[in-house]
Amino acid sequence: MIIQDSHLLHLTKTSAQQSVKSQHLQNFPLRLGQQADFLQEVLESLEDGILIISKTGKILHANAAAHDICFELNQDKPNANFLPSTIWYLCQSLLNSQSQVPDKLMVLSDEIVLDKSTAFRIRVRLLNLDMLQSPCFLVIIENRYESLKNAAIAEVKKYDLTPREAEIWFLYRSNYSYKEIADKLYITINTVKKHMKSIHAKRQAFLTIQC
Repeated sequence: MIIQDSHLLHLTKTSAQQSVKSQHLQNFPLRLGQQADFLQEVLESLEDGILIISKTGKILHANAAAHDICFELNQDKPNANFLPSTIWYLCQSLLNSQSQVPDKLMVLSDEIVLDKSTAFRIRVRLLNLDMLQSPCFLVIIENRYESLKNAAIAEVKKYDLTPREAEIWFLYRSNYSYKEIADKLYITINTVKKHMKSIHAKRQAFLTIQC
């Protein structure tokens, strides 16, 4: 699916303002090597996986999150290369699509679902910077499960849910059905429905206050 992804388009805007940001970074009391270390620390602290891949499929950079995600995607292929075939296929698809409209920024997005608790959103765009000898792929891998988990944790606090309601809400946000929630927590479906009714009432009360 080809999209104009707002998050990645924001990255494009950011690259357009590089000269300004470079000046700001230079104002830090850091030498060039220290600036590189600083930026490396920023990349390593991200929850999203960041991959930079050459047009030949060589990985030029991968942060810690990308290493972990690629390892997980390659678990059923112990002898495979580090770069998962699903990601490389997406890169090749983008390259073919981009060649048809070379003057237009294109972003290719796909989702890889391994099971209910493991899903990744992959976004790929071509990175063409003056400092690079040739364009390469920028791949951002979002752990959908972790994103949902973080959102659910925030909502638990926001809606003031009880510990049991929090368990049920997290599973519900992870696309578990009422029956699956009941089976997983060893409770009846009616109990799940009762808790969900309470959760929705708290959410509505919160939204009413906000309005």
